[in-house]
Amino acid sequence: MAPTTDNAGFAGDAGTARSSLEALRTEIAKAVVGQDPAVTGLVVALLCRGHVLLEGVPGVAKTLLVRALASALELETKRVQFTPDLMPSDITGSLVYDARTAEFSFQPGPVFTNLLLADEINRTPPKTQSSLLEAMEERQVTVDGTPRPLPEPFLVAATQNPVEYEGTYPLPEAQLDRFLLKLTIPLPSRQDEIDVLTRHAEGFNPRDLRAAGVRPVAGPADLEAARAAVAKTAVSAEITGYVVDICRATRESPSLTLGVSPRGATALLATSRAWAWLTGRDYVIPDDVKALALPTLRHRIQLRPEAEMEGVTADSVINAILAHVPVPR
Repeated sequence: MAPTTDNAGFAGDAGTARSSLEALRTEIAKAVVGQDPAVTGLVVALLCRGHVLLEGVPGVAKTLLVRALASALELETKRVQFTPDLMPSDITGSLVYDARTAEFSFQPGPVFTNLLLADEINRTPPKTQSSLLEAMEERQVTVDGTPRPLPEPFLVAATQNPVEYEGTYPLPEAQLDRFLLKLTIPLPSRQDEIDVLTRHAEGFNPRDLRAAGVRPVAGPADLEAARAAVAKTAVSAEITGYVVDICRATRESPSLTLGVSPRGATALLATSRAWAWLTGRDYVIPDDVKALALPTLRHRIQLRPEAEMEGVTADSVINAILAHVPVPR
């Protein structure tokens, strides 16, 4: 099923890019303890030019994770705290009258950055949430009829609290589908939490990543080389069929009112290719699809109310489908 070639098909700069991106884990671990899966997910999203929804309770280092990633990649990052009174122009920017020139000039909003942290995105009304849609999908912002391209690379990392729903505006399915991945940020293990407290006792300052030893180990050039290599990662007809079968099974699940769309199937194929390349192969195997199925699909399905009351979760439905869909040999 899989081609027999290994890393020989990659150009030298792609191999260097992979080594640099692998070094991100070590570098970010200087600031963030025990969140390797989230780091990997963010790197996969950057390789696929996608966006990430981070879900976790307050205080599990979601903001620090994005800041550390930006520092290790030598990218610009900005943070927006989403609130009920936030306006679309507070994100995209607006035209401002300049009395000296008697003209309007465009003042860019915080969306003009490489890594935008949209903190608690579900605390702002749908009108403001939707102001990110054009930026996420088209990678541009249109103000007064003029499209303005965003920097490259560009990634939105939006956070939401999974337990506090009072005063929130749940993201509609159409906007959830725009996120490539939904990553859950768990509470740390006992040992990881001890390590966090020990670091703080020794003077760690989360606002000073340079002092913590976080240094740039990769950059935009590495991302471009990596993206070019991912685009050449081979996908067999059997793997394509496997991805389609998984997504079609979600549409037939009795536990779901909404299954995965063709956009979701395309996303799963893209993330599987990125994961295959990161792990050192130039072809995709079924294990790559399985590894990325949960973060790529969990936010693209909708549970029936009766299934939710019985304790069924999106992850359990996807795991059951992965267990039953025939795996190509």
